[in-house]
Amino acid sequence: MSVETIFTNAVLVLPGETLAGTLAGTLVVRDDVIAAIETGRFSAPGAIDLDGDYLIPGVVDVHTDNLERQVLPRSLARWPSRSAMVAHDAQCAAAGVTTILDALCLGDLGFDTGRIQTFWDGVADLDALTPTGLLKSQHYLHLRCEIPALDMLSCFDAVADHPLVRLISLMDHSPGVGQYADLEFYRNLRRRGGLDEATVDRRIAELQEQRVRVRDPNRRTLLDRVRGRGIALASHDDRTVEEIAENARDGIRISEFPVTMAAAEAAKAAGMDVIAGAPNVVRGGSHSGNIAATDLLRSGWVDVFASDYVPPALIEAAFRCAREGLIDLPAAVAMITSRAAELAGLSDRGKLAVGRRADLVRVRVHETLPVVRQVWSGGERVI
Repeated sequence: MSVETIFTNAVLVLPGETLAGTLAGTLVVRDDVIAAIETGRFSAPGAIDLDGDYLIPGVVDVHTDNLERQVLPRSLARWPSRSAMVAHDAQCAAAGVTTILDALCLGDLGFDTGRIQTFWDGVADLDALTPTGLLKSQHYLHLRCEIPALDMLSCFDAVADHPLVRLISLMDHSPGVGQYADLEFYRNLRRRGGLDEATVDRRIAELQEQRVRVRDPNRRTLLDRVRGRGIALASHDDRTVEEIAENARDGIRISEFPVTMAAAEAAKAAGMDVIAGAPNVVRGGSHSGNIAATDLLRSGWVDVFASDYVPPALIEAAFRCAREGLIDLPAAVAMITSRAAELAGLSDRGKLAVGRRADLVRVRVHETLPVVRQVWSGGERVI
């Protein structure tokens, strides 16, 4: 016997339009899918009156590092991994994120050794927790492959056939390139991590030499192993037009977090999808001095927002972009729902549309702040 839930008196953010005011709508869920969408208010017994709040699709986050912050809540205070995964899941769900691509780092460049442990533990914890039904959101894997790292390929081979893999990104966090093109910024970052000047300089020289030796052969091998798997491929922190051209030649169709206007423009010209960081929008700029995401959006060069390191930033960024007139609300919401789902190859979700998975988020705007009030995943209330 099917279970029916009716949501009424809601501002429905539909593909391409918003049902608000006298057209405020009603949405019907049967079991785990959306069964009907109507204008007007229903008075059926048991209908959930949303009191004029927004109802949007569950958010799809294609890149979140939030697990790392639960694993290491304080420097040197590593948390038990399964407890950290459950906390991470709950935080994402509370932010309206019902589909999570956990971005786990494969490969160590010598400064973040704990990230490899987070990768191994994260995969094991998802394997253990996913079948239990205890997780509030649906989790998939985004493999962040550190191309110049000596251990990247062995990490990749261990999970290459994992059924949860939905996205693979090629990263290069070597000093002097990408996000860390400014070596003085890189030095200051490592000094703040407690390293002395001589150690920082020695490691920079070692990593730059390692990149010369390892980057190209690792990249070719990884691309060969990925080819034909049907998994989305992204580059990361693109800075130059030349980098975009190389990525396009190699069949990479996503530019994740381009750090310059030139790279984003070249990516769009090459037919790539561009992912920008939602925290960049909420904060009003990049935390590391790179291009502002709103500037990219004004130019029409952003397709999807990702939370990067703050899951609540996604809904806040979408509503802020709409409020500031950068894009209308349905298009802004699509950047964190349907367009993100399409990028990850998840065609069953991301829209308030009949037949789609009933991942739903109730949002009320307090002054200018969108506040998540309730969340449903596959028709089941989880927040």
